[in-house]
Amino acid sequence: MRIVILSRDHNLYSTKRLVEAGEKKGHEMLIVDHSKCDLVIEKKKPGIIYKGHMLEDIDAVIPRIGASVTFYGTAVVRQFEMMKVFTAIESQALVRSRDKLRSLQILSRAGLGLPKTVFTNYSRNVKDIVKSVGGAPLVIKLLEGTQGLGVVLAENDNAAESVIEAFNGLKARVIVQEFIQEAKGSDIRAFVVDGVVVGAMKRQAKKGEFRSNLHRGGTATIIELTEEEENAALKAARVLGLGIAGVDMLQSKHGPLILEVNSSPGLEGIEAATGKDIANSIIRYVERNV
Repeated sequence: MRIVILSRDHNLYSTKRLVEAGEKKGHEMLIVDHSKCDLVIEKKKPGIIYKGHMLEDIDAVIPRIGASVTFYGTAVVRQFEMMKVFTAIESQALVRSRDKLRSLQILSRAGLGLPKTVFTNYSRNVKDIVKSVGGAPLVIKLLEGTQGLGVVLAENDNAAESVIEAFNGLKARVIVQEFIQEAKGSDIRAFVVDGVVVGAMKRQAKKGEFRSNLHRGGTATIIELTEEEENAALKAARVLGLGIAGVDMLQSKHGPLILEVNSSPGLEGIEAATGKDIANSIIRYVERNV
């Protein structure tokens, strides 16, 4: 098969591993920078021009779309769909997962556990916002934040109110969430491919930090999920329509609470922590669907 990986950087670990896993199975792997694609929209003849040539005879696409180029990256994925090419992550699912508020609404409707969350339209009544999630400590997150950036822990009510007011003044949209004390600075990432958890790791924040992201210096170890955690991860990926997903959860006294569902989860941390060939699982998923 001719498989396109949509990636802006061919040196990224995840991109290189997917190329390696695909070539091992005898596939022709092409790395295409989605930000440099030109979309040809014509009656019943959609096309994509890349580096001066039409992309033709493509069997499948594996999108690796960064948050900063979601709009155009999604348009490129949608164009491949119009060309009847199988995409490992559908364009609409990508859009849903990138909108943190919308994805939380979908997860809530599906009956999945979530930290108590409040979103407002730059409300001036910040005292009530703080009170509605149970007071400080609480977490304030930028809607567009990734890899732990734009996430603040407010340890008391005054600090929480000041941070919310500051973000409101900058017209930056935020969500306010209760802080799950018993998680002790750790979370779980379950990596879901085609309705199966192919690997799971527990990430622990470094000392003095509450964000467990590996980009923030957190550490990761392999973990065996409970049945409840596995079911929550699978359901979260399913209701968002994602064939590939990194489902981030907190372990709480009320059971697993979904933090976020990532539609372009990195492979480096999960493969290092679990020792599993996650890239091969993704290639096999593509093979089954083409």
